[in-house]
Amino acid sequence: MADDDPRTTAAASSMPDFKQSVKLKYVKLGYHHLISHGAYLLLAPLPGLVAAHLSTFTARDLAELWQSLQYNLASVLVATTALVVTATAYALTRPRPVYLVDFACYRPRDERRCSRARFMNCTESLGTFTPENVEFQRRIIERSGLGEDTYLPEAVLNIPPNPSMASAREEAEMVMFGALDELFAKTGVRPKEIGVLVVNCSLFNPTPSLSAMVVNHYRLRGNVASYNLGGMGCSAGIIAVDLARDLLQCHRGTYAVVVSTENITLNWYLGNDRSMLVSNCLFRMGGAALLLSNRGSARRRSKYQLVHTVRTHRAADDRCFGCVRQREDGEGRVGVSLSRELMAVAGDALKTNITTLGPLVLPMSEQLLFFATLVARTVLKRKVKPYIPDFKLAFEHFCIHAGGRAVLDELEKNLRLTDWHMEPSRMTLHRFGNTSSSSLWYELAYAEAKGRIKKGDRTWQIAFGSGFKCNSAVWKALRSVNPAKEKRGNPWMDDIDRYPVAVPKVSAI
Repeated sequence: MADDDPRTTAAASSMPDFKQSVKLKYVKLGYHHLISHGAYLLLAPLPGLVAAHLSTFTARDLAELWQSLQYNLASVLVATTALVVTATAYALTRPRPVYLVDFACYRPRDERRCSRARFMNCTESLGTFTPENVEFQRRIIERSGLGEDTYLPEAVLNIPPNPSMASAREEAEMVMFGALDELFAKTGVRPKEIGVLVVNCSLFNPTPSLSAMVVNHYRLRGNVASYNLGGMGCSAGIIAVDLARDLLQCHRGTYAVVVSTENITLNWYLGNDRSMLVSNCLFRMGGAALLLSNRGSARRRSKYQLVHTVRTHRAADDRCFGCVRQREDGEGRVGVSLSRELMAVAGDALKTNITTLGPLVLPMSEQLLFFATLVARTVLKRKVKPYIPDFKLAFEHFCIHAGGRAVLDELEKNLRLTDWHMEPSRMTLHRFGNTSSSSLWYELAYAEAKGRIKKGDRTWQIAFGSGFKCNSAVWKALRSVNPAKEKRGNPWMDDIDRYPVAVPKVSAI
């Protein structure tokens, strides 16, 4: 999702202040998820109570119990059978934990680097943009938060550009196979072991599909469950993870691969509709590959466990549905149009998402304060401000989709995050630009490269996308990540010591 049109940047204040309104129905939805898992909380003390009771048994008590059981054989058999059937049914139907074994982000070759000056030179040399729109793009770039080392495909950097289906396929193969090669090398997993494959890319959906390209290149087995997600925006990476998790509940004892990317080649806009020019300035080349597993043996070698996914979809609202749209301009050129209402729509979707997520992740102290304030407002009709929970008590790390500077600024303010919490998102935007659905993984890779991930840490990934969608994923670190062992698949390792860097509000080209 792109959002740094000066019009949308200036309108950042239009994003709803979360302190002003919280809709009760979304609070109820969050507590519904909490209560639906309440049985586990109620049963948690049972083993301790049983152990405490057994600790009081003496040898004489055990002898008397054995003697009693000898005269009640039928009862023992019935009870044992019921216990075995219940335990078997639970083992077969309970959700199996899903682990993130490892992931890899693609880092393009140096010849694909596109400094801001090179971008402006290409923009001016094309001759298709009016002088006013050349200057318009310059202003966006100077305020975007992007640095000098982002990447674009060859077909876009050529003068004149030569986008084609062949060059778009070449870009897709370069990114997907580059990330997957690193993933397989890092994990030692063979392609034939993959049972589930999910590929997401919004704007490029060739035939055969991108997932079929992966199956063909790596010669995956014939019964692999393969899915290709298109048109779902920058938050599709979390949707792909959510789908892979559900599939792993059906396909037991296997691996799932998720590939998240976007294709730039065929989606470069060459017209003069300003609502479509913003994406040119922000979107850059990138992709990521994840290896998930439901094998119990995978836990020992995995980095993270998937704890929650929360998906919010607002397409039933016409305003939300149309705020990011691929369409033709007046001259028939295709581009992605961004509405002036984008920031407000994103704020509403985020508010819904975090209100649902809150009861699942926040400590009880925060939930009680939130609930007490809600009762005072809705039941007692008191004029008190809604209590906005402190999500820093629930998470150690935040990976917020690097869609643009304006959204990052607003989320930092509304969620009361610190510069340290925002650093992975801001540095990803600066170093790699908006890589769409894969940006969350560049951000997590940044935290790993900095040595920040410790065992037990919780990470919140949150992304926005067309539709309009806001999706969250919560991960728990199963072990501390040693940066010295992250040489493969981490795009930050060669120059992580240079970061963080200061990113001024306006940086002249």
